[in-house]
Amino acid sequence: MAASARIKPTIYLGAFVHSVALKELELQEKGAIGVDDNGVIAFVERDVQSIEDVREKHAAFKEADVVEVKDGFFFPGFIDTHTHAPQHPNTGLFGQTTLLSWLQTYTFPMESSLSSLPLARTVYTNFVSRTLSHGTTTCAYYATIHVPATNLLADICHSLGQRALIGRVCMTSSLSPPTYRDASESSALADSLASIQYIRTLDPSAILLHPIVTPRFAPSCTASTLSSLASLASSTHSHIQTHISENVSEVELVRELFPECTSYTHVYDTAGLLTPRTILAHAVHISPAERHIIRERGAKISHCPASNTALTSGCCAVREMLDEGMTVGLGTDVSGGFSPSILEECRQAIWVSRFRAMGGGDRVKISTEEALYLATRGGAAVCGFEEQVGGFEVGMLWDAQMVVLDVVDEERVGERGGFEGKGGVDVFGWETLGERVQKWVYSGDDRNTVAVWVRGRCVHRTGRFKG
Repeated sequence: MAASARIKPTIYLGAFVHSVALKELELQEKGAIGVDDNGVIAFVERDVQSIEDVREKHAAFKEADVVEVKDGFFFPGFIDTHTHAPQHPNTGLFGQTTLLSWLQTYTFPMESSLSSLPLARTVYTNFVSRTLSHGTTTCAYYATIHVPATNLLADICHSLGQRALIGRVCMTSSLSPPTYRDASESSALADSLASIQYIRTLDPSAILLHPIVTPRFAPSCTASTLSSLASLASSTHSHIQTHISENVSEVELVRELFPECTSYTHVYDTAGLLTPRTILAHAVHISPAERHIIRERGAKISHCPASNTALTSGCCAVREMLDEGMTVGLGTDVSGGFSPSILEECRQAIWVSRFRAMGGGDRVKISTEEALYLATRGGAAVCGFEEQVGGFEVGMLWDAQMVVLDVVDEERVGERGGFEGKGGVDVFGWETLGERVQKWVYSGDDRNTVAVWVRGRCVHRTGRFKG
């Protein structure tokens, strides 16, 4: 279904859960959310007694379709603020490497191979479909240096109905592989502009697609290129994404490459890359002074805990960032991260905070409620979409997932005494809605996400969806 096509007004009936503040979830057992023909939430009702009462109160929805969730709840779509679509075939391959050796061993060769459009189509279609199946309705993607492959990723996101920020990667430094780098700064700028223009032609109203200027990271670009890309983002009103202070060796390399700058953050600030539309991935090793600069410039942080652990990059100080008022979301960072699931990143964010707590006290722990906030409203703010998505409020878009859990009862227990369920979460009937959410966060997976909507359009469903 075209993203701009009208849809039939629909009432989503049953339990719903969403973040209303960093540390607070709204848990509504008997809700009804009305979504109009533009995919916009028209009303939110609580403590609903019957669908007839809802129809009576909202005359425009008397003929609306009804989608009811049973044994589960509606939850906002996840927002992945940092991932690499061309690295999907390498998911789970990092061995004993750390960041810089991993890039040379696995990443650059794989990305370079996607100059082949048939291969790129296969990889991108599979990966975008996977992210949707895990409930991700918005994703910030790194593509490759190739314009045709970057444009192809935009085509695929658009056709599958996912909201996406899509960036052609820029690499002009001699530290980048000779076979995988831009020919020159001027060609890097021209190619980036070509992809920006293509994305805007493909989706002129920016209903789903947004171009994002993408210097890979400081070591892959010259100082001149970084400044020129900042100017390009400004002149085209585009977002910006890059990496910062992911790994200790990387930070040291940046210090050697940019001796005139006092920090990694200073490199980007000098170039003009720190803006309210900038997404900085990782930020594991930034100092308090750097956090202050980032916050003052309005730039945002993508926390990628699974990747940071897998590549032994470190444990990001998310608690300090949140306490200081920084805007933080979650990123899968495939293939440094081993899963396309933001639900998995929620778990990993909680674990990383507990690793830090083992040496720094319980104060630094991230709660389940906070992780879910980062996965939704936090991610929306990182991408600049906080007025549109991330929660269930009148005027916001219906970006949502239906989560269904497996209820254990005598009739559904297998012959060997085991439960023959279809998902990762068993519930026994005594759990509160809050306890069911907790079980989902720690044990759930894509089998529990039975349907996904973007702007009210169903973009993914499984055989378990009965709507």
